Amino acid sequence: MEKQKILIISIIVLIAAGIGLAQTFFIIDETEQAVVVQMGKPVTAITTPGLRIKKPFVQQVLKFDNRLLEYKSAAIEISTRDKKNIVIDNYCQWKIVDPLKFLESVGTESRAQARLYDIIYAELRAQLGLHDLLDVISTDRETIMKKVTEIAGEKARSYGIEILDIRVKRADLPSENEKQTFERMRGEKESEAKSYRSEGEEEALRIKAETDKEKRVILADAYKKAQEIKGEGEARAMKIYADAYNQDPDFYSFMRTLEAYRKSLKENTTFLFSEDNEFFEYLKEKHGKQKPIRKGN
Repeated sequence: MEKQKILIISIIVLIAAGIGLAQTFFIIDETEQAVVVQMGKPVTAITTPGLRIKKPFVQQVLKFDNRLLEYKSAAIEISTRDKKNIVIDNYCQWKIVDPLKFLESVGTESRAQARLYDIIYAELRAQLGLHDLLDVISTDRETIMKKVTEIAGEKARSYGIEILDIRVKRADLPSENEKQTFERMRGEKESEAKSYRSEGEEEALRIKAETDKEKRVILADAYKKAQEIKGEGEARAMKIYADAYNQDPDFYSFMRTLEAYRKSLKENTTFLFSEDNEFFEYLKEKHGKQKPIRKGN
């Protein structure tokens, strides 16, 4: 009987010791951060992983996610500067960076999501109200969202939240003005395309004029150079002819005449000359009679 009592007491002590250890030690892993609360009041924030100690039964540990979180908004309708409505749904990537401030201001992720909706919606409405619908849809969306992210991020810091990025997933026009808006956009794009084509044609004409001018200059320079070369060649030829003639006038006359024969007496060519024509001087026989030539060969 005495042994049973000792066994029961031992078991109770072990259980109490286990509960005491569980209430004293706790673990924070890499995906978590925590706030130690004593009597309902925050005591300290823990943002690094590891084994920690708290006062048993007096202090509690509230854990929060340390990872990147995502907030998605339902579609909302917002008016632009030119009084056109646009339907937008957006998402936001955010993170808890100050768990103590987060606990004191919003407390839970669901309440933080609601607060983010209010902040982002207010900034979207303010920024889109500064731009026309066409700019929001086509050109300025990236700039607008950077501005929304910057201003909303500043407001969210007071809740221990860091906003990393805000993006528009979808931007649609209400059905009643969708066709009208697209028609106007198409007209503006067609006008822009005509302007680009006109500028291109003007540039093409300018380039063609410059090319024609350069072509004329190049051809003129080439002709001038060719004439200079031709003149130099003719001068050299005349000098060679003169030198040859001075060395032996009879031989020079003979060679020039033979060259004239070669060029003029072609096949199937007929010439009519008198018998004493000097052109046939070298075609005469030894007795001074001219050979009967009717056709050149």
